[in-house]
Amino acid sequence: MAARRAVIDAVEGVCRSYGFREIDTPRVERAQMWTDKSGEEIVEELYAFEDRGGRHVTLTPELTPTVARMVAARQQELAKPIKWFSTRPFWRYEQVQQGRFRQFYQTNADVFGAASPAADAEILAVAADALTGLGLTAEEFEFRVSHREVLEGLINSYDEGGEIDSRAAMRAVDKSETVPEREYYDLLVEAGLTLDQAREFDALIERSDLDAVAETAGTDRVREATENLQAVLDTAEDFGVRRYCRLSLDTARGFDYYTGSVFECFDSAGEVSRAVFGGGRYDDLIESFGGQSTPAVGVAPGYAPLGLLLERADVAPEAAIETDYYVLRVGDTRSVAARIARELRERGHVVETDVADRSFGAQMSYADAVGAETVVIVGERDLADGTVTVKRMRDGEQTTAPVDAFPGDRERPTYGDFA
Repeated sequence: MAARRAVIDAVEGVCRSYGFREIDTPRVERAQMWTDKSGEEIVEELYAFEDRGGRHVTLTPELTPTVARMVAARQQELAKPIKWFSTRPFWRYEQVQQGRFRQFYQTNADVFGAASPAADAEILAVAADALTGLGLTAEEFEFRVSHREVLEGLINSYDEGGEIDSRAAMRAVDKSETVPEREYYDLLVEAGLTLDQAREFDALIERSDLDAVAETAGTDRVREATENLQAVLDTAEDFGVRRYCRLSLDTARGFDYYTGSVFECFDSAGEVSRAVFGGGRYDDLIESFGGQSTPAVGVAPGYAPLGLLLERADVAPEAAIETDYYVLRVGDTRSVAARIARELRERGHVVETDVADRSFGAQMSYADAVGAETVVIVGERDLADGTVTVKRMRDGEQTTAPVDAFPGDRERPTYGDFA
């Protein structure tokens, strides 16, 4: 938890620096919030059940539908754009593997009420600043950026007879990196494309040439979407994060509610086998919950895969327990020891003291185990002389200090102040 908390604090600190406000959200929601957007088959991936009121509910697998519902309920009261973040656990019933667990933590950061490419670019900047703030460099991660309207519009350009299931085709694209090529083509054919169309489509998105895609599709929808995607990338340059972004049209994201730009973060070396995190634009979701039409875009760093990336790059925070002071009590000295501990804590230090009536040796062993930097020994003999003993734990050096002057006016008194 010490290491995880350091990472969470860094990510949340970046969110706050961009003006995002922290919220809390329900852990249980109606399962329909996900089946409506991604099909009944998603129930197999949920911890879904019937509650005592006969409602079909689920432990939340991700946050986007929840915050969309919350905005829909209160959007008249809130100044736009609304910028929220939240860190909490989620649950998905799936195969446990590297960086993927059935209960996992992530931070969500979302902007509601801003349709400009600047909002997409700011979300990319929040993600990039969080990673670089943790010690990662451009050589260690990349954002693969795509656009749902480019992909779906290109798919629909092949649909002369209205027989293509574009949602099924988009889900096939989302699986393209994890299934064999033949199986990927089979999924596209099952969605309604011919095999030749599937091959042409795959070749186009593999090239990630926006002009070629727009020319092949030949529709205003795809042209406008490619222009929007290019605008997002251009604005990311202004935000200083374009160097982390790679145009990658075979990135689709799994949920059907995405409507515009989407992106996923990957380990550049390929040693983390899945996306570290992802995000994108979902402009229609709030309206689907009964709210007014409200553009929205967000990102959700997951801490299990992010931890793997930090370990691979050798910048993971230390997991060691740290204590600034251990106030060791010998004999009937509790009131003085408690006063010293209290005054050190008032200065913002981590301070422990004995609460189990242990021996001198047991207390010293504990102080060493919790990584105490300084031990303050409050003994009956020392107090009789008006002193306490200050011990520097890294080398065992110790000296005495006047009890009335410890800690005194010093913010962080140590052995060196009295030696």
